[in-house]
Amino acid sequence: MNTTPSTSAVANGFSGNGTTPPIGQSECSFNGSSDEPTSFANGFSHPPYQMHNEEIVHHLYHAGFQTGNYADTILHVHQNTYRLHAIVLSKSPLLAHLMSTSPQTGAQRVIYVQLEHDPEVSQEGFAIALGYLYSSVSLSLIRPGNARGVLAAGCLLGGMDDLCSYAYDACRQSISVETINEWLEFADTIPSSPDGSLSPEQSMMSVFGHYAHRLRDDVFQFLVVALPNALDVNSPESDPSKGHTGRDTLLRIFSLVPFDMFKSAVESRAFEIGSDQTRFKFAKDAIEMRKKEIARGHGAEETVVLAFGGGHPGGSAVHVTRKMRKRPLWKVNS
Repeated sequence: MNTTPSTSAVANGFSGNGTTPPIGQSECSFNGSSDEPTSFANGFSHPPYQMHNEEIVHHLYHAGFQTGNYADTILHVHQNTYRLHAIVLSKSPLLAHLMSTSPQTGAQRVIYVQLEHDPEVSQEGFAIALGYLYSSVSLSLIRPGNARGVLAAGCLLGGMDDLCSYAYDACRQSISVETINEWLEFADTIPSSPDGSLSPEQSMMSVFGHYAHRLRDDVFQFLVVALPNALDVNSPESDPSKGHTGRDTLLRIFSLVPFDMFKSAVESRAFEIGSDQTRFKFAKDAIEMRKKEIARGHGAEETVVLAFGGGHPGGSAVHVTRKMRKRPLWKVNS
């Protein structure tokens, strides 16, 4: 008789000595025999336990997240209160930190998520991200109108790369002629270098992390490539009426573009709206409009020049500059 004491740990009825089968596997097959694994070529399109797993996830989402049954954690955010479950919330690094550092005085944990400095995190976006901790069904709630708020919430909570990727794709696809003004306002809030680029350090200043750089690039690519094509600005001159209307719309949009992005776009060889002369004339007209729009009151003067013959191969012949206006000096007589 072996009297050696067991050193294995037991958690929730399962031995922790390595004999517990991995998730998705069983010590016996589903046909009643433990000698050979079950073959799923008998009409089952999925392993039988997959439906069981889906039922558990559905129950967690409905009874746990939507209803708040058996909650052990109260989460306050915006003006909303959620009855949730610590074991699920611990998937989020932010929420796990709050649960472990917030003082507890009662039977239930109480945590507060402060979003005063993260206005991009919308109430709807935060709710969808919270629900994603319980079930991927939250992905079906993402649409162009709330995708940026979901992305911001997902990046803030952390630990949900798939949700962030899905929301980012929805953001990127939502950039259009109808929404570009809103996206330009967003791009203007993202700090950039003098050349218009965004360093990794600057990216981390945003709640969006590395997605800030990607979204800014997407807005820029839309301005330079997709927008002129959508407006038929570079269409053949045989349709002057359509081209003129498209050019007017393009001018109106470019009058609202932040300067760093405006300069990079106009000077980009990918901005194909015609010859260098055509691009120069467009930039000149846009700057005139910008004096009444985005450049108004900034105390800066924007100009555009066209270089002849001296440009580098493959470089731009159109150059946009900005300089601060000198303040007038007033002489005070004694």
